[in-house]
Amino acid sequence: MTRVKRGTIANKRRKNILSQVKGYRFGRSTKERMAKDAIAHAGTYAFAHRRDKKSDKRRLWQVQINAAVRGLGLTYSVFIDKLKKANVEVDRKILSTLAQTSPESFKRIFDTVNK
Repeated sequence: MTRVKRGTIANKRRKNILSQVKGYRFGRSTKERMAKDAIAHAGTYAFAHRRDKKSDKRRLWQVQINAAVRGLGLTYSVFIDKLKKANVEVDRKILSTLAQTSPESFKRIFDTVNK
């Protein structure tokens, strides 16, 4: 009988795991068991940080709006309160973009709110 070499699926699985951890340091990039652990942890962190990214962006928008509004003589919280009372439905992302790219448009929104 001819010799049959086996383990093609195992080799494929191992190669796939090690290709996912390219660039990792120390044994995590070369040893299968450590690589599996690294992939598992990376997956959980990626899942959690996709959620965190959204709150990070919102915080950044708040800081940018506050900086723009402080230059006009108000605080962020007072400005947002006046926006809500004036029924201006512009979200923080757009306000932050306007404050950075076109300050004159932001000033117009500020003037309509701050009467």
